[in-house]
Amino acid sequence: MALPAQGPVEGPCSTPPVHTEDAVTSVHPVDEKLHPSRLVPAALQHIAAMYAGVVTPPLIIGQACGLDIAGRTRLIAASLLIAGVATILQTIGVRQLVGNRLPFVNAASSAGIAPILAIAENNAKGHQLPAIYGAVMVAGAFCLAVGPFFGRLLKFFPPLVTGVVITLIGVTLMPVPVGWAQGGDKTAAGFGSMRNLALAAFTLVVILLIQRFGKGFVKQVALLFGLLIGTLAALPFGMADFRGLASAPVAALPTPFAFGAPVFQPAAILSLCIVTLVLMTESSAGMLALGEICDRRADARTITRGLRTDGLATLLGPVFGGFPTSAFAQNVGVVSLTRVRSRYVVAVAGSALLVLGAFPALGAVVSLVPMPVLGGAGIVLFGSIAVSGIRTLSEAGLDDSSNIILVAVALGAGIIPLAAPTFYTQFPAWAQTVLGSGISAGAIVAVMLNLFFHHLGTRSSTAPALKSS
Repeated sequence: MALPAQGPVEGPCSTPPVHTEDAVTSVHPVDEKLHPSRLVPAALQHIAAMYAGVVTPPLIIGQACGLDIAGRTRLIAASLLIAGVATILQTIGVRQLVGNRLPFVNAASSAGIAPILAIAENNAKGHQLPAIYGAVMVAGAFCLAVGPFFGRLLKFFPPLVTGVVITLIGVTLMPVPVGWAQGGDKTAAGFGSMRNLALAAFTLVVILLIQRFGKGFVKQVALLFGLLIGTLAALPFGMADFRGLASAPVAALPTPFAFGAPVFQPAAILSLCIVTLVLMTESSAGMLALGEICDRRADARTITRGLRTDGLATLLGPVFGGFPTSAFAQNVGVVSLTRVRSRYVVAVAGSALLVLGAFPALGAVVSLVPMPVLGGAGIVLFGSIAVSGIRTLSEAGLDDSSNIILVAVALGAGIIPLAAPTFYTQFPAWAQTVLGSGISAGAIVAVMLNLFFHHLGTRSSTAPALKSS
């Protein structure tokens, strides 16, 4: 039975069913507003995937700075709140000022941990966090100043380059879920035990079985079910830690400059500005990856707005206790794996992060998921990112020998830090920071070789290289 026409009827030849269908199909999957029965589980899956990564930087930095449990809880709450605000800004946007309007998650990046720990070592106890926050704030301002230039350089990132970068994101991040599968804490007595590995393998098998035999939306939220079933399986063996839930306050809002006013030290600022360039490269790569996955390619303006959001979150985050903010690659993997591309799903996840930050006791519930369970799911997540990169490379004209050489050398440069972590120890500190990240090293080599093969001294090769960008 045909539905009645919605709105005024223009004449006897009007065809309401066609108009209705056009109205439905005109909504891009990124802008689709899902029913709560689909939206909420999909958002929970994003939260489960990102939570460990969001709380890792404040936990490690808090311990390095000698904070007690209450201090570390305050840092975690601040990181959750800032991640929530940044994620909502990215997904919803504010006019043409901020927000890439993609299902993009922003949170404190683990890439900033190493230089931040170096700053902590060079300052006396009690003065560490002020020096860190001063450097982070300047780094945020630096990101705001440099961000627009990254968008204008988008023409130098055709699929040949982005495919390499996306592949490296998945490959270079693979040690993270492997570490989680072993237990997460290398200093723990049970790290790498068969019990941890068995739980990670069980979680992975559950996800694979749901992917194979699940139907419809159940198949889309296979990761969420895998995390839930894996956690339940861990309970009889005492592998779910309830201590964080018992000690967490019910409600706590961050206090501005609770750890002291920021202190601006030139050496600390320089190190974090270099790291910011790396984070901007990774964040741009994440936006390009999501654009490919969502069939809405990120243009120069999209990347500029996205980086502007990164810069604002990094600049203002230290006021409440935050750290450098960037893209979360694991959530790119969630979108790639589930094919749920609605940005409103991630916006809801960002809203949930705000609640988790304001009520640490609720956030502690999510942290009950054991590390080995996260590791089993992470294998699928990060592997799917690499597959997205391979799929992009398959469209980049690898029948050309120059392109084959470009991809081979760029991938090799990106894998060096993974295969030989001490390879760059004799290089200057700034070079170690840049080249020590496989993602940024591979991206730099790919861009330079693309310029060499397809731009410098030739016109005939430039057009094809930019045609698909």
